[in-house]
Amino acid sequence: MGVIEEKGGGDQKLEEGQEKDTVKDVEGEEKEVVVVVENSQSLSQSQPQAETRVTRLQAQHPVTPIQVVPHGASPPTAAFHQTRAPPPVALASLNSRTYTNRISLALFLLHLVVAAFAVGFFVFKAVQGVLDVGSDTARKERRVLKFWLPPIEGSAVLSMILAFAWQKAVLFWPGLIVHFVLWSTFGFTMAAGILLLCFSLPATVGLGVALIGFSIGTGLYACWVTRRTGFTARVFHLALLPTAKFRRLNGPAYLMLAVGFLWISLWCFAIIGALNFYFSPLAIIAQFLSIAWTAEVMRNVANLTVSRVIALYYLRGMQSDIQFSFQRAISINLGSACLGSLFVPTIEFLRIIARALNLLEGEDEFLFSCAHCCLNVMESIFPNGNSWAFVHIAAYGKGFVEASRSTWGMFERARMEELVDSDITSAICFLSGVCSGAICVIFAASWTFSSYDKYTATVSLLAFFVGYLMTRIGMALPHACVACYYLCYAENPGSRLFDSTIPDRLELIRSGRDAVVSTPRFPRRITRT
Repeated sequence: MGVIEEKGGGDQKLEEGQEKDTVKDVEGEEKEVVVVVENSQSLSQSQPQAETRVTRLQAQHPVTPIQVVPHGASPPTAAFHQTRAPPPVALASLNSRTYTNRISLALFLLHLVVAAFAVGFFVFKAVQGVLDVGSDTARKERRVLKFWLPPIEGSAVLSMILAFAWQKAVLFWPGLIVHFVLWSTFGFTMAAGILLLCFSLPATVGLGVALIGFSIGTGLYACWVTRRTGFTARVFHLALLPTAKFRRLNGPAYLMLAVGFLWISLWCFAIIGALNFYFSPLAIIAQFLSIAWTAEVMRNVANLTVSRVIALYYLRGMQSDIQFSFQRAISINLGSACLGSLFVPTIEFLRIIARALNLLEGEDEFLFSCAHCCLNVMESIFPNGNSWAFVHIAAYGKGFVEASRSTWGMFERARMEELVDSDITSAICFLSGVCSGAICVIFAASWTFSSYDKYTATVSLLAFFVGYLMTRIGMALPHACVACYYLCYAENPGSRLFDSTIPDRLELIRSGRDAVVSTPRFPRRITRT
């Protein structure tokens, strides 16, 4: 029934209870089994006494346990010895339920209530003035409704179309769109400025000069960053590849665009009512600041949604639910979005000023001292407030300041600060908004000047404002994807989801073969002294 094999050819036989093995029944049929007994060392031909045999057996390695295999199968050649694995590293939690930056959240909600009340009140005043037949107020407001409001609403619709177009263009043609944004912004702002100058109105001349000056600056900037455009296009392409796995990832941006269009439409109608208010300039300025903060919060809500989905894909290989990420963005992380919406634009503006002073300082002592002061301010602000923070806010549920410190610290540990500081993807998103604003100016100013030229300046200013805000909301998706690409690489550079693009660029920068132009955080003159 069973065969006993003893390896080594020993003379002693095993005891009777060990010689026989039970016959196994498989599916009702008997099969012979072979019991293989492997000893680690051969027994001696002449066996000593019992005590000596026990002593020798105890000194040997443990005997491999008896293994039962089907008849005809080859027995395993060696036993597998498992090694104890090191304890797993604890991963940071991705499901924080704590509301972040509650004070800024409360301030924003309070502001939103006040703004909604003010918009409702001014809309009521506008309707009341229009219905007051025969009065000067009614005639004035009807003229505004006829000649001022339609170009603004048309600019809002045009800006939505441009926002969709920019987003799709970045997704499908990232290599082309970088150069196109740089030079189209230069061209359209120059054209809008010349058009306003041609109207020969005092207010339009001032706006035209400002646009022409900005156009010249954009052209110089486009020449300055020419060597970075190829790498930026490559980063756009790689960072947007995961969006193909999330078909509805642009849904939050589209929803924010729709909400922004409705809110801007009500806001424009409320301005008509504010014209007859006691302190109309103050009321209009307050509404400008309110709509700017609200639009920036909506953009960062879309940014947080995309950042969570893409960051979890890079860090954990997860396909996060877009609706759940959007719900976190408008609830748990909304306070951080509100705080970041206040500080990030201010920080970016200071960064532009510091960059300009750094380029223009030359040998002038005053400009040098101003540049040095701005650089010190930027040095203290950047670790505590930067646009990269939204990735850690979305992924780990951190507050804005804590997330800013952790993200910049991660870049410093990975020695990537010079690379990310010279990144121009955020500038591309900003210039796309400026380009849309200039296109809206050309559209609205031409319409208004042909119908009622006295409103040309105010319509042009509002059209630029609306076009810029709407396009920035639409460009939240590519901006968030690029931020996740840089930051997730810094956190896990060994991931298989990243290629050699960033390491090769870092190697070029460190070797001096592809030196980046000095930026406010890395001025050559000050760092050498």
